[in-house]
Amino acid sequence: MSLRSRLGLVRKPVAKIVSFEEQSFKRILLSFSAVFAAFAVLVIAAQYCIDTFYSGEFPSYLLFFVIVAVLCVAALISIFIISKYFDNGISRLHDRINQEREKYREMKQQMSNNVAHELRTPVSSIRGYLETLSTCSNIDPERKKNFIDRAYLQSIRLSDLIRDIALITKIEEASDQLVKERLNVRRIAEEVFDELRDSIIEKGDVIENTLPADLTLKGNQTLIYAIFRNLVENSIKYGGKHITIHIECTVKRDGTCDFIYYDTGIGVHKEHRERIFERFYRISEGRTRDAGGSGLGLSIVRNAIAFHGGTISASRHNGGGLEYNFTMKSE
Repeated sequence: MSLRSRLGLVRKPVAKIVSFEEQSFKRILLSFSAVFAAFAVLVIAAQYCIDTFYSGEFPSYLLFFVIVAVLCVAALISIFIISKYFDNGISRLHDRINQEREKYREMKQQMSNNVAHELRTPVSSIRGYLETLSTCSNIDPERKKNFIDRAYLQSIRLSDLIRDIALITKIEEASDQLVKERLNVRRIAEEVFDELRDSIIEKGDVIENTLPADLTLKGNQTLIYAIFRNLVENSIKYGGKHITIHIECTVKRDGTCDFIYYDTGIGVHKEHRERIFERFYRISEGRTRDAGGSGLGLSIVRNAIAFHGGTISASRHNGGGLEYNFTMKSE
């Protein structure tokens, strides 16, 4: 289960309990009202039947009291069963919320540990380079420049990591603050390709952007941009040289946009494809660090697509490489 789908169970648990209890209270009131209404109707019907049809020796008023007593017992039993049913439902929900809250706490703890681990590497590297430069005055200029360049690259990685953590946290914890507007998706994809053009040219890659010129959907620009940016960056970093990067989209009648994104690179083995959307998951140890990524790119993609009412899956492209199939709602 993806992290976002898990968070769907555990985000704002108190609000879930309050909402459920409010609904339960309304249902209890309706149930009790139904019981009392049925009781009143049956009492009136019993009185009418006794007055109209009863002609026995047993006093009619005593018979009426017996019927009312039986109906009272039935009503009390019904009320007890209803109360027990809703009490059990609320109790089960409380237990479930407590379990999910514990899972949520564990995931948060794991996330904190992962973030601390990922931050430690660039910070330690930058500190080591700066300590060397400050304590060793006789370093030759070429080696000094090399240390400065490495420290700069690590600072970029640190900045990217902080940016990605902030973005994924905002998607999951403050999604209601993300503004949606009508966006031209092809134009956003073109912005990504333009920004990464130097890397694309350096690798000798070919871009096939077949998105319709008038393809629009209502979404958040930052997240839509992050989807294409991370997918393209992954293809450039890990796909190899002289690959084709292709993107297309089909719009269904219900307004759902079906995207196909693939590259013809080296691809990813099947055992890794189901886990590549997890935070900080690495196909091989050091792969993300060596390429300068934060390890959160595909997790951001998955969460951003979920924010737009869609899902994403990864598979092997027919011509080799990695293929992503994802959907987003146009409204």
